[in-house]
Amino acid sequence: VVTSKTPVLQRVVIVLPTTGAFDGRAHRIAAALAVRGHDVTVLARPGPKLTGDVIDPSGYRTRRVGRSVPPGLGSPLRQIRQLQAIVSQRAAAVATIAPESPDVIHAMGLMSLPVGIALRERLGGALIYDARDLYADAGNLARLPSPIRRLARALERRWARAADRVVTVNDALADLLRDRLGCERPLVVLNASPMRPSEGPRPRRFHDALGLPAETPIVLYQGGFSPGRGIAELINAMAEVPGAHLVLLGYGRLEDDLRAWAARPDVAGRVSVMPAVPPGELLEWVASSDVVAIPIQGDTLNHRLATPNKLFEALAAGVPVVASDLPGMASIVRELKAGVLVDPTSPAAIAAGIGALLEPPFDVREATRARILIAAAGRYDWPAQFDRLLAEYGR
Repeated sequence: VVTSKTPVLQRVVIVLPTTGAFDGRAHRIAAALAVRGHDVTVLARPGPKLTGDVIDPSGYRTRRVGRSVPPGLGSPLRQIRQLQAIVSQRAAAVATIAPESPDVIHAMGLMSLPVGIALRERLGGALIYDARDLYADAGNLARLPSPIRRLARALERRWARAADRVVTVNDALADLLRDRLGCERPLVVLNASPMRPSEGPRPRRFHDALGLPAETPIVLYQGGFSPGRGIAELINAMAEVPGAHLVLLGYGRLEDDLRAWAARPDVAGRVSVMPAVPPGELLEWVASSDVVAIPIQGDTLNHRLATPNKLFEALAAGVPVVASDLPGMASIVRELKAGVLVDPTSPAAIAAGIGALLEPPFDVREATRARILIAAAGRYDWPAQFDRLLAEYGR
């Protein structure tokens, strides 16, 4: 039996459909493998100021090849077609720069899966499909006519059955994907994060960066600036949370809209939009907040079942959450008593949740942070999840 104690050093290629600059799950896997001694290459797309090769401090290499993603692609099916058009180009590029056969090709998400298949045909190795979302029930694709969604599901099923193993992020998705893809029940590797050490004073990165008074509570939203994340509802809620400051830390196509909304008279001066930070630095920023807000809307099945990175990053930093009362997140928040569950469509409910977490005295809130860290350690931290993935890599 191969376990995490057996140091089988492998050559791993992780395929991403994006630049990977802020991909927390990919970074955690690549960094943990590299630190352990594996030879890890992350294959990603170029982007503005993101080209060529980069070596992460942990030791893994990111190679950006092919074409960057043009703006305004629209339908996810157009993205699939565009991706298929450059599969051979990217596979040939990797075959040139990584002539040795990889032991494992880890395709992150549907858009990277055909590239992973092409790489395996050229280079050999075992192929893992990391199904991080219910793609036919997510984003724009979830709103398209059912015939198009059935086509997307058929494509995913065909590609997934070509993989040697399917991995996903929680039990609910594993059960659904087993039936949809006609495969063995996917291995569950949670989006857990390494726990941040609790010693020492709490960092104050937002206060320092924004010049805020030390006593100002920070409410943090971090992640993608995209529809369905409840960011507008969160900004509206801040009008009812006097004295607190909301930081939107992230990236995405809604950024200009968010800056305009942040300038509204009812919240002016109390909402800041900041650029995303690299995954290796993120926990220090999360730990600098008092509340993490995760008001994901229940507008798609994918959102309703989501257990996003940002939830586990809040747990790993000991920060209580105001989260949507949706099936994916709610059970974890209740189990760990890690915050308040709210109706994400109601700014008043979001405001009340934030107020409830900020109301206790500072020493009580600090004790809550310490308790969350203790409660999350073990099952909901990264080492346990990495052990599961390592065992599958070894197998």
